[in-house]
Amino acid sequence: MADQTAVVEVLVKPSPIAAWFHHLLTQPVIEVDGRKYAAKWGTSRVSVTPGTHRISVYFRYRGQKRARLAEASKEFSMAEGCMHVTARLGPRNGSTFRFEETVARRQ
Repeated sequence: MADQTAVVEVLVKPSPIAAWFHHLLTQPVIEVDGRKYAAKWGTSRVSVTPGTHRISVYFRYRGQKRARLAEASKEFSMAEGCMHVTARLGPRNGSTFRFEETVARRQ
């Protein structure tokens, strides 16, 4: 039997105050269970298996390979279907991402 998969849609949003800066000079990263996924400012989709997972969101300046700036993590449980999560970056230098409650879950 093939593994069932689910999709997590992650909306990564910079602060409106510094959005222009982040769009030009930084790159967000989504990490699920220790596996990194290149992301974009906006919505990215990550396939996962049903179960409990740990998601982290952070950003790097373009050209950096190891920085984990403004990192935030959260555990979530996933069944089949699609779940939407929003990670919003705070307005101040040194702010971290914060996760908003799940917006929608579709089967």
